[in-house]
Amino acid sequence: MIPVMTTERPAYDGDFGWHLGVLLSGYQSLVVTVLGDFPHGPRGYQTLAAVVRGDQPSQLALATHLGIDRTVMTYLIDDLVRAGLVERQLNPADRRQRRVVPTAEGVGAYTDLERRVREAEDTLLGTLEPAERQALRHLLRRVACDVRNIEPVTDPCEAVDATLRQSARARS
Repeated sequence: MIPVMTTERPAYDGDFGWHLGVLLSGYQSLVVTVLGDFPHGPRGYQTLAAVVRGDQPSQLALATHLGIDRTVMTYLIDDLVRAGLVERQLNPADRRQRRVVPTAEGVGAYTDLERRVREAEDTLLGTLEPAERQALRHLLRRVACDVRNIEPVTDPCEAVDATLRQSARARS
């Protein structure tokens, strides 16, 4: 019997890190396109999202929550202030601190961007049914929050950058 040659490649299912890298690379490409010239791209968007949600009482708490160096956070917030998206206000609970709060323009920008980012995510996850997408988001949130509790000093932005570099090297 003569073996049949095929060009069809089997699904690659053995490397969790590879899957995450491919997914992250696709996410980064789509989201960067959606965000356009938004200050600091995905990092700026995530910062604005946290500010709009109002979870963090100070700029330092915001930097810690997002895993961004506090010096970098200062520049990032400065640029969001210049863009009219956030402002710094005295913290009534501690006058030594500044709270970062969204402006009306910032809330509007976030609402629009959140919708567009979600559409990009849905494009990326297009092979999944809507309920599967929701389940995946839920599971990723659970795992990410658990990892953050285990190793809170890891800078998520550095982790993303390292993963993207590894993914680019793997494709080369």
